[in-house]
Amino acid sequence: MTDKIIIGVSGLAGSFSEEAALRYAECANMTPHLAYLIDMEGVLSALVQKKIDIGIFPVVNIYGGLVKPAFEAMGNHLFVPVDELWLEVKQCLLALPGTTLKQIKKIVSHPQAFAQCKNYLKNEMSYAELIPWIDTAKAAKDLSDGNFSNMTAVIAPERSAKVYHLEVLAKNIQDNNPNLTAFIIIKRHE
Repeated sequence: MTDKIIIGVSGLAGSFSEEAALRYAECANMTPHLAYLIDMEGVLSALVQKKIDIGIFPVVNIYGGLVKPAFEAMGNHLFVPVDELWLEVKQCLLALPGTTLKQIKKIVSHPQAFAQCKNYLKNEMSYAELIPWIDTAKAAKDLSDGNFSNMTAVIAPERSAKVYHLEVLAKNIQDNNPNLTAFIIIKRHE
């Protein structure tokens, strides 16, 4: 194994970016230290400021399309693409323990998650208000921290349920399988 590399991820613990970073590190035989930087702008800023060695964030989903905040952030910084990693994204509906589907009035998540789960939301949760959030795992953490009412659910990875002590109300709610997302791995432009 090589020395510890600091990998900046666009998300919190329990995010798909965290999963992608851990897979990339394993394939590259790295021992990573993860820096949770919430969004793509945070990753790119940390890279430019030399706070991280490499960064990873999603750029496109085969059904949800381009991850627009990634391209907006990439337009603001110089960097060098190193690699890409495709990850199968399995979306879940999570809620506070004891909450039932019928109690849900609002669903919070990243716009990409909503785009990937259109059919489920239309057919099963059409009565719920959709609230866009900066990151799926951050939505899960904010729900767990009491920042939303107990009538709120989030769309996030199943791992977020474990990390933030939430219950999985529905698994694999994405419209298509496989639901692949491309993550870009970047380093500083010297």
